[in-house]
Amino acid sequence: MTTPRPPGTSADPSGGCRSSTRRVWLFDLDNTLHDASHAAFGPTSVAMNDYMVGELGIEPTEASRLRDFYWSRYGATLLGLVRHHGVKAAHFLAQTHRHPGLEDRLRMSHHDRAALKRLHGRKYIVTNAPRDYTLRVLAALRLADLFDGVISIEDMSMFGHLRPKPDARMFRCIAAQLKVQPSSCILVEDMRENQKAARRVGMRTVWMQRYLEGRFRGHLRGGATSGFNAGFRPREVGVHPCPSPRYVCAKIRSLQQLLTLG
Repeated sequence: MTTPRPPGTSADPSGGCRSSTRRVWLFDLDNTLHDASHAAFGPTSVAMNDYMVGELGIEPTEASRLRDFYWSRYGATLLGLVRHHGVKAAHFLAQTHRHPGLEDRLRMSHHDRAALKRLHGRKYIVTNAPRDYTLRVLAALRLADLFDGVISIEDMSMFGHLRPKPDARMFRCIAAQLKVQPSSCILVEDMRENQKAARRVGMRTVWMQRYLEGRFRGHLRGGATSGFNAGFRPREVGVHPCPSPRYVCAKIRSLQQLLTLG
């Protein structure tokens, strides 16, 4: 686990929700803290397909099929590649997350950044993304000093095997590493599969929906003339996109709403 700022220091405690310092917030990164549908998901998908074509010697259509299959079965394409094809995780992550020009595409809500500063408790990033990519995003969005640590996919191994989200065993392990009970942890996340696993071990869950289906229409960091939302997909008329499963404790569209949670 990496620490963007000195361990033991906490974010600005002024204002915010009525919680003690024993509360531990576990924040996903992509499509939770920033608009990854616009900034990263497209290039990542292309890079993964290219990697599989080159390393496995398969056709692009088969690469796409396998990538989707491994994602649905294991929760991460990487796990399928490691288990069935002997791919080295470090090599895959380095090759598929280079993202030239990433910083220019990143964007998030300024109100969300302000809310993070006010939020009581320890705060950690818990992401299936690689560490280098995660630190780039946090640095570019000026978020690094708001978190007590980063738990990236490189840190999600148990007994020599990768156990990224949504593995419930990893959520238990994270709570143990942080020396808290799972019931003291709140996972803020856009993926329901990960929330379901966290809830199973006793964590509370918050479903972040600001960037769901690429719906965030905010501008790039350079302002209104900097570009459009490349990840946006129009909502289907008459269909509610966000049914609330029983394992979701709260639904939010802004991190400001976390300040009101008891």
